Amino acid sequence: MAGEAMFAEERKIGIVEYIKKHKKATVPELCTAFEVSSATIRNDLRELEQSGLIIRTHGGAMVKTKTGFELTNQQKQTYSSAEKKHIAEIALRQIEEGDTIVLDTGTTTTELARLLHLKNNITVVTNDFEIAGILEKYESVNIILIGGVVRKGFHCTVGVTGKKLLSGLSVDKAFMGANSFSIDRGASTPDITHAEMKKEMIAIAAKIFLLCDSSKWGKSSFAKFADVGDIDVFITDSLSEQDTLKMEEAGIEVLV
Repeated sequence: MAGEAMFAEERKIGIVEYIKKHKKATVPELCTAFEVSSATIRNDLRELEQSGLIIRTHGGAMVKTKTGFELTNQQKQTYSSAEKKHIAEIALRQIEEGDTIVLDTGTTTTELARLLHLKNNITVVTNDFEIAGILEKYESVNIILIGGVVRKGFHCTVGVTGKKLLSGLSVDKAFMGANSFSIDRGASTPDITHAEMKKEMIAIAAKIFLLCDSSKWGKSSFAKFADVGDIDVFITDSLSEQDTLKMEEAGIEVLV
């Protein structure tokens, strides 16, 4: 039963991403893509609409919003997990003994947190209490947890309190996540309060690493938190030669 339930959740996440990519989808299209019956798809669409993730239409569904769309952390967990782990492994190589780093909230940075026991004498500043819980078990990692208003469903804090604490700190490196990234607009996220927290994290770091899987490339969310020029190193799972060249021309090191 647990396996069946997990498969259903994975399918619904896939449906949301399919609709997000294509802007809309019909029931027959989704039946073909996910190899299930029309009754199953209709039931999934009904539940997804109730969750506020899509809008059902006659014969199918459409994306609810373009720039404000955001999966919760729980919904993200099964999406592109292999790619996120590979990105985290590359990011780990950029961390040196004695570093003080910022770990932004997100599923990819959480994967990086799981690997930090492999490093010695690391201090981590984070607003993600799931990441803090992971790091608490590691003797070699010191943790500074940024407080504030809890953003429910995302395991993190936002708001003025956290920004004030961050503004008084300086770190060697910041490892940032993003919901969307494009060369023209930079890095963005659907929530404006979250964007403000990310801006402060970037402001206190000597070197900025953006961890961004290829599904977010060329897209834009509501609130920008970094221009392309703010990023020193871009870590991803896949990027075309043409786009890599554009990034390098903008002065960004690309690690794939």
